[in-house]
Amino acid sequence: MKALPYRRNVAAFILNKKREIFIALRHDLAKDKIWAFPQGGIDDSETTEEALKRELLEEIGTNHIEILAEYPEWLSYNFLPNAVGNPLKRKFKGQTQKWFAVRFLGKDTDIDLNTHKEKEFDAWKWISFLELEKINTGFKHDLYLKIATYFQNLV
Repeated sequence: MKALPYRRNVAAFILNKKREIFIALRHDLAKDKIWAFPQGGIDDSETTEEALKRELLEEIGTNHIEILAEYPEWLSYNFLPNAVGNPLKRKFKGQTQKWFAVRFLGKDTDIDLNTHKEKEFDAWKWISFLELEKINTGFKHDLYLKIATYFQNLV
């Protein structure tokens, strides 16, 4: 049996002008109150920056951002064994992500979680760096803290 590959993905650590961090309640995990950062797959014809802007537009309704920094490596994680509802699990063992820190240049009213047919998030908020440690981000908690710590000088 051939081993499954990782899906290439981009992820956004979004900061507002007050240096607060954007986080959103995942639609598919809302009953468990799991919060997440926007992320999504990279299409074959896209650069990572193009995928980042497309994914933000799809997931939060705006890509009015400025890229501040890029994590120097690709970071990978495996899908959880019990993630049976995840259609990607049949094709990939997990995701390998390129992370970007971005500054949100728009207004809060520009954020619209209902713009894409496949809704990703049910709610969103701005939080402080210290609040991130306390928020339920599920199995990605350590990954998120690693990213936040790396980009901490921007917060």
